[in-house]
Amino acid sequence: MAGAAVHTSIGIMDLLDLLHDTMSSPWVYLAIFAIAVLDGFFPVVPSETAVITAGVFAASGAPYLPGVILVAAAGALVGDHISYAIGRAGGARLLDRLPPDGRRRAAADWARRGIATRGGLILTVARYVPGGRTAVTLTMGAVHYPRRRFLAFDALAAGSWGLYSALVGYVGGLAFEQDPLRGLLLGLGLALTVTLIVEVVRWLRGHQRRAARAGEPGADAVSAGAVSRPGGAR
Repeated sequence: MAGAAVHTSIGIMDLLDLLHDTMSSPWVYLAIFAIAVLDGFFPVVPSETAVITAGVFAASGAPYLPGVILVAAAGALVGDHISYAIGRAGGARLLDRLPPDGRRRAAADWARRGIATRGGLILTVARYVPGGRTAVTLTMGAVHYPRRRFLAFDALAAGSWGLYSALVGYVGGLAFEQDPLRGLLLGLGLALTVTLIVEVVRWLRGHQRRAARAGEPGADAVSAGAVSRPGGAR
C-alpha cells in the first residue's frame, strides 16, 4: 500500500514537472494558439482546459498572462472563421444530413433559433455551451450570415472567452500558489460551474418559451384538431 502511494506521488510530481517545463517554454503560446484553432472546428480538442492550465501556471510568473489571453483569443477567432468557411462552402447540406433525433441536429436547431432571435450575440453565449460554438459558427456560415458582422461579434466572443478562461486558471493558481494541481482543479471546477449555470439558464428559458407557446389562445384547439385529424387538414 505504502509503495503504491509513493509511486503515485512520484508520478504526480513528474507530471507537474513536465507541465512546469512546458508552461515555461516560449513554445507554449504557439501550442495554445494551435489548440484553440483546432477546437473552433474540431470540438474534441480541449482548448479551454489548455488555457485554464496556462492561467494556473501564469500565477507563478510563467507563462505571461496577457500573452496567454491574446493567443487564446486569436486562436479561437481563427478557428471560428474556419468553421464559418466550412459552413459557407457546404454546411447547409451537411446540416440537412444530420440525424433528426441526434444531439448534433438539436445543437444545429438551437443555433438556427439563436441566430434568428439574437443575431450575432448568440456567438458569445455559444462560447460557454458544450458543442455550441461549432454549431453556431457552422450554421452562420451555412445561412450566409454577413462576414463582417460575424467578424465583429466573433472578436467579442473570442476575446471574452480568452480572458475568462485564462483568469479562471489564474485565480486557481493564486489560491494554491504552492500546489498547482489543486489550483488547476479549482480552475476547472469554476469553469464547470459556469458551464452548468449557462446550461440551466438556457434550459429554463427554453422551458418558459415552450410553456408560453402552449398557453397561447387557440393552442389547445390546434392541438385537438391535430389529434382528431392525423396528417393535418386536407
